[in-house]
Amino acid sequence: MADEWTRAMVADRLDLAADVMRSMPPVRPQGYVSAWPEYVSTFADQVGQEQRMKKPLPSPRMITQADEAMLWLRWVDKDIGEILWARANRKAWKGICWAHGVSRATASRRHEYGLAVVVWRLNGRTVPRKRSMDYVIQRTA
Repeated sequence: MADEWTRAMVADRLDLAADVMRSMPPVRPQGYVSAWPEYVSTFADQVGQEQRMKKPLPSPRMITQADEAMLWLRWVDKDIGEILWARANRKAWKGICWAHGVSRATASRRHEYGLAVVVWRLNGRTVPRKRSMDYVIQRTA
């Protein structure tokens, strides 16, 4: 990877992790069986329909990167981690603000702070506890 992590790189990796988790096949209980017969469509059933292409499963490297990115969320508080993960899953700010009971500006500030904390940790630095959120955010690119 690069020598220095940035907030944009961390956000991209979290987005990748959310995409990988969405594209994984669903988890089913062992021995899952359907009692219904398999429906075989005929040519007449498919006339006028476009063929649906399945998305390819993520590669092992993508899964490993997604697992690493999800572990980064342990470095921030629970609320901030939930905001980071919600934004990676493309949730609207309105729903995030409603769920956490904060304003849009506060949710955005916590999101940027969460990204900055992850950047500090990935770059091998410790996050100063007695400094403001703005200080931590401004010291990252």
